Amino acid sequence: MRKTTLRLMILAGIPSAAQMLVMDKAALTEFTVQNPFDRFPDGRPKVPDRVLDRLKNMSSEDAWAVLQRAGYRNQFEGNWKILHPERKLIGRAVTAQFMPLRPDVNEVINAKAKAAGLAPSQNERVIELLQPGDVIVVDLLGKIENGTFVGDNLATAIFSQSGTGMVIDGAIRDLEGIFPIEMAAYFRGQHPTPIGEVMLTGINIPVRIGGVTVMPGDIVFGDREGVTFIPPHLAEKIADSAEASRLHDEFTQLKIKEGKYKIRDVYPLNKELQKEFEEWKKKKQAP
Repeated sequence: MRKTTLRLMILAGIPSAAQMLVMDKAALTEFTVQNPFDRFPDGRPKVPDRVLDRLKNMSSEDAWAVLQRAGYRNQFEGNWKILHPERKLIGRAVTAQFMPLRPDVNEVINAKAKAAGLAPSQNERVIELLQPGDVIVVDLLGKIENGTFVGDNLATAIFSQSGTGMVIDGAIRDLEGIFPIEMAAYFRGQHPTPIGEVMLTGINIPVRIGGVTVMPGDIVFGDREGVTFIPPHLAEKIADSAEASRLHDEFTQLKIKEGKYKIRDVYPLNKELQKEFEEWKKKKQAP
């Protein structure tokens, strides 16, 4: 069997007795070979904090433009309920996959988890892996009733451990208790029922979130528009493009507000304004 094959092995940090579908370190490294950064012990790409910080002022459109040019046309997912639209979500993906419950398979998974001393709750088995800067990304089949990955206690645990938030292709419960938490959260709906009729079948494997294939270690970027999943090797290119775009938009809007120019002069900048923009940009970027 080739080393890049998906195997029933557990990643570093989870005892091998608690087997479920995962990518081992060699396979994860192989499938994210373009990652230019360091990695976590389990093989997940570790995009540096300095790069994540550069994305704080960008928008979904900034990322979309670069991704499209690079051939990544399925990285954005919209139509979410957003806990706090004013808060952006930026971090490294930790993925979890749920499937419809099949008792015989789930019995084996739970028995092995118990023997390994893992949390009895399948939600908690994923949450306990989170590190600062991680974003939990959960494929829960878009399920609403009995598709609630967290209530207020587990949401508190996620935010306390990661400092970021969550993307749940499913539902949440205890919204009244979750709302005061200052975390970024994207979910499909809310429902008072607990999670049920599903089983946790994969941790840190490729998952499908709507129309996007998400890899462990992808940058998760969420704003009012939706969520973009950025391959690590494109992170700095997107940051560069976003910064340039932000300066251009700032100057363009400044000129529009002055009322001296017609829209045709500004979109695109005419020669006179382009020259003025270059001089203005130098001053803005000066130390």
